[in-house]
Amino acid sequence: MNNKQYVIGVDYGTDSVRSVIIDAENGNEVSSAVYEYPRWKKGLFCDPSRNQFSQHPLDYVEGLENTIKQCIANAGPEVARNVKAISVDTTGSTPVAVDITGTPLAMLPGFEKNPNAMFILWKDHTAVAEAEEINRAAANWHTSYVQYCGGIYSSEWLWAKLLHIVRKDQNIRAACYTWVEHSDWMPFVLTGGNNVNQMKRNRCAAGHKGLWAEDFGGYPPNDFFLSVDPLLDGFAIRLPKNTFTADGCAGIISAEWAKNLGLPYDVKIGIGAIDAHMGAVGGEIKPYYLSKVMGTSTCDMMVIPTNEMRGKLVAGICGQVDGSILPGMVGLEAGQSAFGDVYAWFKQILAWPLENLLATSTLITPEIAEALKDELESKLLTELSKQAALMPLTATDETAIDWFNGRRTPDADQLLKGAISGLTLGTDAPRIFKSLAEATCFGAKSIIERFEEQGVPVKGIIGIGGVAKKSPYVMQMMADVLGMPIHIHKFEHTCALGAAMFASVVAGIHHTLPDAMDAMGQGFDLTYTPNENNKQIYEEHYLKYRALGKFAEEK
Repeated sequence: MNNKQYVIGVDYGTDSVRSVIIDAENGNEVSSAVYEYPRWKKGLFCDPSRNQFSQHPLDYVEGLENTIKQCIANAGPEVARNVKAISVDTTGSTPVAVDITGTPLAMLPGFEKNPNAMFILWKDHTAVAEAEEINRAAANWHTSYVQYCGGIYSSEWLWAKLLHIVRKDQNIRAACYTWVEHSDWMPFVLTGGNNVNQMKRNRCAAGHKGLWAEDFGGYPPNDFFLSVDPLLDGFAIRLPKNTFTADGCAGIISAEWAKNLGLPYDVKIGIGAIDAHMGAVGGEIKPYYLSKVMGTSTCDMMVIPTNEMRGKLVAGICGQVDGSILPGMVGLEAGQSAFGDVYAWFKQILAWPLENLLATSTLITPEIAEALKDELESKLLTELSKQAALMPLTATDETAIDWFNGRRTPDADQLLKGAISGLTLGTDAPRIFKSLAEATCFGAKSIIERFEEQGVPVKGIIGIGGVAKKSPYVMQMMADVLGMPIHIHKFEHTCALGAAMFASVVAGIHHTLPDAMDAMGQGFDLTYTPNENNKQIYEEHYLKYRALGKFAEEK
């Protein structure tokens, strides 16, 4: 007889969703599965030239079903019978327009191929003008409703996106009842919700992205949004005053989903949260340590005991919200709008001949051309890293700015662009790659400087995510640039593990999140220690980075 208890963590990333079944007693992975979004992979409903990125809800629903079923198939029926809870994290802010039943408009007739009816991905920056209007209104209001989101509202967040879409699309405006975050919608789906007014909104997304604050008694009043644009009339009224932390229960799995997935009918579904926040828990965050989730972008998370944050407001970050990561602590968020995306962009530039010319070659067959393309593309970043690591650091090295997708922190400005300077006829691909890697590390350094300037010391770094696990070159460089060790978490799917930790508390297996972290934490398998020999030259390079950034901001 199997007396073990299992939980499922589901982590929705930018390109794919991954699910894990975890033994709640010790945190060991029983099985895992990853599903790449097929519509997203084809580039449907997106226009990168306009920074417009939408994802179809069916990618999310199909990914949920596919990964959990695969996990259960691999784990076996005995494990499935003993699954106690599921918790979900998602990217954010990734909101969608819904009707009163909570159905995304893209799932209704007539809206199936309308990008405005789909989830507006976190990296969508089409709402820059709307974000600025919100900031202007906040500056002229008697209460500073942006004080808990670093003093600057971003185009990456809920209200700017909502306003942008209802302005440009009258059909969406007419059909939409309210907007919901992806991290709220997935638990709603799993519990069979059919009335959006009964949806439990998570504090993590509401506080960091939606202007919700306990001090305000909820969201800003309707009058504030009317001062931004009359088209926002009524949206705040239709939002609940209360939000919920992710250690709470959203409800019980619906009979339909239980049957479909092959799970017990009493599985509890946890309140959702943003991926990096649950990832910080999976990565065993502790006070004053910066948990860096490094993937396509970075999310930098910190927790500080509530009583130690009283009276402190950190300017230019992505929010500080009591209970958004761990109950009893203020969660602070910062990050870079592009990190791994910078490397992916350069890889795409170098791969242009492979993508566009190789297939037309008369020297090899189409099958060999495709195989050769795949082989060379798979080796590009690894070989660039290897060659860049062999280069000496000099005062004349190329300098780059990492704002290829705008700047998230410090001081959000999504209109800023990337830049590279110091190019010569001797500049080759590894040299450019080295400058890009330095730029992403210098962007991380500027975030730490902002925290410390505002009286919040950073005592250590925890590395999580794909870049942290797969790029020793970048991680060693970051340790050198930051001048402090970086501890790389052992678990591969750390965000999903964090979701599983939350699920274990929702199920009552562990009483508190610290208890779950102690029992289920997997520890760290690698530490990058700063090379003191590189300290001085990186400090000089950082000054050049700052100077180039200042020049770019003024242009």
